[in-house]
Amino acid sequence: MLKIGCHLSSSGGFTAMGKTAVSIDANVFQFFTRNPRGGAAKDIDESDVAAFLDLAKEAGISNMLAHAPYTLNPCAEKPNVRQFAFETMADDLRRMEYIPGSLYNFHPGSHVGQGIEKGIELIAEVLNEVMWPEMTTTVLLETMAGKGSEVGSRFEELREIIDRAKYPEKIGVCLDTCHVYDAGYDIAGDLDGVLSRFDETVGLSRLRAIHLNDSKNPFSSHKDRHEKIGEGSLGISVFETVINHPVLRELPFYLETPNELDGYAREIAMLRGLYRE
Repeated sequence: MLKIGCHLSSSGGFTAMGKTAVSIDANVFQFFTRNPRGGAAKDIDESDVAAFLDLAKEAGISNMLAHAPYTLNPCAEKPNVRQFAFETMADDLRRMEYIPGSLYNFHPGSHVGQGIEKGIELIAEVLNEVMWPEMTTTVLLETMAGKGSEVGSRFEELREIIDRAKYPEKIGVCLDTCHVYDAGYDIAGDLDGVLSRFDETVGLSRLRAIHLNDSKNPFSSHKDRHEKIGEGSLGISVFETVINHPVLRELPFYLETPNELDGYAREIAMLRGLYRE
């Protein structure tokens, strides 16, 4: 069965997100741990968590993916910005243990002129401070488009971060279709080649989630602007290939396209229609 969902608002709590997912035929979903621009997270409601876990079991919902706020930059030049990243990630990962075995995704960050190697060093330092041996959450590094001074647009950079981590077995990768295409990995013309390169560099066993997004910009543009499925430079046939690829088809897919809920429902229905059981 295709594991497909989208980004949902977390304002109503976990049970509300679960009910929304069911209403649009989603069996996975992504949510922000707090305001995407930063700030404090709401207190965990343990009764809500318990009700959600019951709902998830009954409805077949799995692979909850929490997304860190966009303002989180663990390799920033300014110490106060790195401290915010540390405090936010540490808090998020503690809270994630209320739903054991989930995924936590973050943008590796921007080195802001310090250089890629320094950026990688700082990202690993934060990960090594906020992770611990008994945690059940898998932390995902997201593939980036390579705009500005972003770290993580090259598979080699992701590998370096993992190699510096104390707990590499608890780190994976979320591949974003828009980002990798914009970064110069031709998933439209040579998906097998891109996956082979990923396997040689990072290892396919670390690929744990896919962000499904078309791109408003052409190949290798380094722009990172998402488009609705089939309406961008990738096109619908690429997504049919991606969701049915033998290496990818069992992974959870999360839509981050510029849509409201009804638009996500249409995309989910379309992709389910293209999936070969």
